[in-house]
Amino acid sequence: MSFKDKTEAVSAAGEELTPELDLALREFRLSVHAWSAAAYSRPRTAVAAVRRKQVWRLAAGWALSGVLVAGGVSTGVWEHHRQEMRMAAARVAEHERPAANERNQQARQEDEDLLAKVDSDVSRGVPSAMEPLAQMMAGDVTQ
Repeated sequence: MSFKDKTEAVSAAGEELTPELDLALREFRLSVHAWSAAAYSRPRTAVAAVRRKQVWRLAAGWALSGVLVAGGVSTGVWEHHRQEMRMAAARVAEHERPAANERNQQARQEDEDLLAKVDSDVSRGVPSAMEPLAQMMAGDVTQ
């Protein structure tokens, strides 16, 4: 219901508006409309704050994506380097394997020779109690 309809309804009810009251109400109505128009047409500060947040979000998104890309690239480079180092170590080990086998074989032979020498030095053909009898038998064989 509009203002005009309300004033007509009041007039129809038998209540007359005085010209001063009518003028005051019209001016109040005009001032409310003017205030509303000014409030709707003034620039909003919330839009600028949202844009700043959007700019920071955009910058943070780009920074995060840059960090992720750098991490992915550096991980790939690191893995490639590790693989190259493994391959180089395998080539060196393969190159040194015959020499290592030869050294191990020589060490085993030396160990066996040492153990054989110790065995011959420590072992006796007969027990010490039977030694005189063994010497007599050895003398008989030579005669």
